[in-house]
Amino acid sequence: MDYPGNLFVVAAPSGAGKSSLVKALMELDARVQPSVSHTTRAPRGQEKHGREYFFVSQQEFDAMILGSAFVEWANVHGFRYGTSKKAIEERIAQGADVILEIDFQGALQIKKTFANAVLIFILPPSWDELRSRLERRGEDSPEAIELRLKNAELEVAQAHEFDFVIINELFERALFDLKAIVHAQRLKFSAQRRARADTFQTLHIA
Repeated sequence: MDYPGNLFVVAAPSGAGKSSLVKALMELDARVQPSVSHTTRAPRGQEKHGREYFFVSQQEFDAMILGSAFVEWANVHGFRYGTSKKAIEERIAQGADVILEIDFQGALQIKKTFANAVLIFILPPSWDELRSRLERRGEDSPEAIELRLKNAELEVAQAHEFDFVIINELFERALFDLKAIVHAQRLKFSAQRRARADTFQTLHIA
């Protein structure tokens, strides 16, 4: 089904800067709205329920799976994450541009449900830089960092499945690239036809 809004799906290995880029984009572009996922992990730092994630129990997550509430869900670093299909549909049906931060498994699943979804992969400039960022973040134990780096090898190998790839070497440049992708998508024929159906009809464009 075509919707007037666009769906942008951003994936990256942990530490590549995905969350910072998405946050900066939304601060610059009021038309881009976040999609809030459900997760079984505990909040980190200043995270709040309903803002960064919906933090739910294993039992609540199981019930949502049984109720087919998720367009996708996956195990990531020992925790489960899921995306509500209803929440996305409601926003893009109203014409909003929704951006979703997710792992590569979920991104590929979403593409099967929302054919017009735009998949964007964020890469670090090097493995050394990725390790440094994870260490500077100070949120994980040395063992957890090693697990994230091991998982990152599998994740970056899936970058070829995505529509766009951004290398986050300089944050400002990476943010410019992300803004360019969003703007270009809005100008594609199919997206313009969905968003400005009245204009296309007036001009007799099929």
